[in-house]
Amino acid sequence: MAASAAVKRTPLDQPARRRPAECPVEAWLGFLGHRWNALILWHLQGGAKRHGELAALLPGIAPKVLSERLDGLEERGLILRSSIATFPRGVTYALSLAGKELVRILDQLELWSRQSGQSDSRS
Repeated sequence: MAASAAVKRTPLDQPARRRPAECPVEAWLGFLGHRWNALILWHLQGGAKRHGELAALLPGIAPKVLSERLDGLEERGLILRSSIATFPRGVTYALSLAGKELVRILDQLELWSRQSGQSDSRS
């Protein structure tokens, strides 16, 4: 018997073909790729913030757009919205456990981007 080096391919070597709509990673990248979403998560790393505080950290974002982005992040379980006892009534936004885990992944992506020379979005 010849000692041929036939290599059996594993499922990881040949991933199943999928449409973008069937790929959860593609869906998350699409969501995070919406302008402001990743930046909002990044700013919430430092602790809970009010709508106005986030707006000040994100120059150029319209109040309505910020509200929409916060709603989307909350719907996906990445942030928590809490009422605070102030007058007028106030709301703060903070990272949920899932949001904290995602920010750790985004930090790794940023590190990879810097190390691979991919940090300049214009390239």
